[in-house]
Amino acid sequence: MARMPVSAAQPAPRQACASPRGFTLIEMIVTMSLIAVLAALAVPSFQALSKRSRVDSTLHLLTAHFASARIAAITHNIPVVICPSRGDGACRQDGDWSDHWLTFRDPDGNRQPDETIDLYRNDPAPRSPRLRILSTAGRRQLRYLPTGYSSGSNLTLRVCYDGEVSGLVVVNNAGRVRTARPSEPEPCGDVTDSL
Repeated sequence: MARMPVSAAQPAPRQACASPRGFTLIEMIVTMSLIAVLAALAVPSFQALSKRSRVDSTLHLLTAHFASARIAAITHNIPVVICPSRGDGACRQDGDWSDHWLTFRDPDGNRQPDETIDLYRNDPAPRSPRLRILSTAGRRQLRYLPTGYSSGSNLTLRVCYDGEVSGLVVVNNAGRVRTARPSEPEPCGDVTDSL
């Protein structure tokens, strides 16, 4: 088939009008409403995830510090103590582990570092105004013997978030460290409750 030449009398084909770009006010309001509903559903889940993440990292950090102290006691064949501190190089006299953790060798058994060379670690605890770490009554510090045993009663540290116990770190007499989560919500208590 032959093509017919286009004559000047025929107008050029018109292109369809381009639709306007952008959104109408109604489309924008509907989209923003959907985003607000989805955000309202996601925020509580994110807060619970954030809480669990902070508690888990604190539990893991405590167990790592305890394992490090136990290994140091066995390796150097000397008693090693880990205790709560204010960051000044001395053990606190209460059961609040929320500030610093001090690890030191304790050859004389007085449960305080005697010289700077005795210090292994003086690390800050995780910082959060909603997070507290408290020890149980009667046991404010942990002492590992050169055998790796931890003589005395079990040490239990309560990791509290927003005033509720969210996790536990338990060290038994054999020096074994384990973590646990309470099955039912329970109040954390105060430092005076743990003495």
